[in-house]
Amino acid sequence: MEKTKCLIIGSGPAGYTAAIYTSRANLNPVLYEGLQVGGQLTTTTEVENFPGYPHGITGMQLMNDLKQQAMRFGADIRFGMVTKVNFSQRPFIVTVDDDKQIQAETVIIATGATAKYLGLPSEEKFRGMGVSACATCDGFFYRKKDVAVVGGGDTACEEAVYLAGLARKVYMIVRRNVLRATTIMQQRVMNTPNIEILWEHQTKEITGNENGVTGAVLLYKNGEEKKIEIDGFFLAIGHQPNTGIFKPAVETDEQDYIVTKGKTTKTNIDGVFAAGDVQDPHYRQGITAAGSGCMAAIDAEKFLAGS
Repeated sequence: MEKTKCLIIGSGPAGYTAAIYTSRANLNPVLYEGLQVGGQLTTTTEVENFPGYPHGITGMQLMNDLKQQAMRFGADIRFGMVTKVNFSQRPFIVTVDDDKQIQAETVIIATGATAKYLGLPSEEKFRGMGVSACATCDGFFYRKKDVAVVGGGDTACEEAVYLAGLARKVYMIVRRNVLRATTIMQQRVMNTPNIEILWEHQTKEITGNENGVTGAVLLYKNGEEKKIEIDGFFLAIGHQPNTGIFKPAVETDEQDYIVTKGKTTKTNIDGVFAAGDVQDPHYRQGITAAGSGCMAAIDAEKFLAGS
């Protein structure tokens, strides 16, 4: 059975950064990229808020740069999906693609989180062309334009208020007749003049052309259709952390995010660390994921050194 000092599960900013740091620490890490090589950022066309790229960079190129940097220092990066873990004893035993098994002295979980979508064919068609699940990432491109936000919770309200500072008009598409958000977030929405709430509406279809989104067709509760003209369509109905195979061994919160100890990346299992969106329900940014990947690598290095 193959053995490694450090196994990194998942790619993206957290996984690749952890690979850079553990490689430079001579831990000879093995990283399995998972099904979505490079993580969520590969679905983003232009990234303008990652430090070091004054003119912006595509999400795909950014992730490839991080990957190449990790490989330069000797990281063993492989395509494959971890399908089973045994954290009951050390070395840990990790199964890849239901077949290959690896013994690992430490494991860094960097499997990220997946944004929830409505499941519309048109939503998939225009993903990255006006359809986004991250206002902080993509809102800059919709200055002085009209956009819509789907959702009625805190995240939706936060995104709507943020976008209102950039866009000309923000529609909030809310399925119910009330917001689920906290009182203070509701008040912020109500006090923002360029936000219009479309109560008891659901999205039937997103319309557009070869240049991207141009509008949306909504359904009122009585079945009546309403059409709105928009340039951007933002999903804010939540994220699902990719933690399924790690439970119940690894402690998670009520939203299934991995719980880490204090200001570290340590989990409830000695030698298992978590980095990036898989343990971050608050920020969910590429740069914070990269930072926590660095932290996880240093935590793993210190653990192996016995300090």
